[in-house]
Amino acid sequence: MELINTIGRRKTSVARVYLKAGKGDININNRTLDVYFPNEILKTVVNQPLVATEQAGAFDINVNVDGGGYKGQAEAIRLAITRALMELDAETRPVLKKEGFVTRDPRMVERKKYGRRKARRRFQFSKR
Repeated sequence: MELINTIGRRKTSVARVYLKAGKGDININNRTLDVYFPNEILKTVVNQPLVATEQAGAFDINVNVDGGGYKGQAEAIRLAITRALMELDAETRPVLKKEGFVTRDPRMVERKKYGRRKARRRFQFSKR
């Protein structure tokens, strides 16, 4: 099996995933999964596509991720791993689609507008 690389995005996070056959090591920005994401929920999010397709421990995954917060980064990694698994074997797509991992979440932070305190929040109104 050759090296497969894919990209996943979420909010402002961008994850580049390199997947190859191996013994199940996941490295994120040259750190192990446990060191990079100490939170159990985020580790679970990253592993979801592998668990859903029953391929946990079958691949070595190397990830470069940048931008956003931890949750956005974890979900960007999940999307990139999903795309890599679909590129490797197209028959995994229905399983991943059913779990909702194939769809890129388009929600982004709305920009701040002039004359407002935030994107939609107005300055406090005072009659006097």
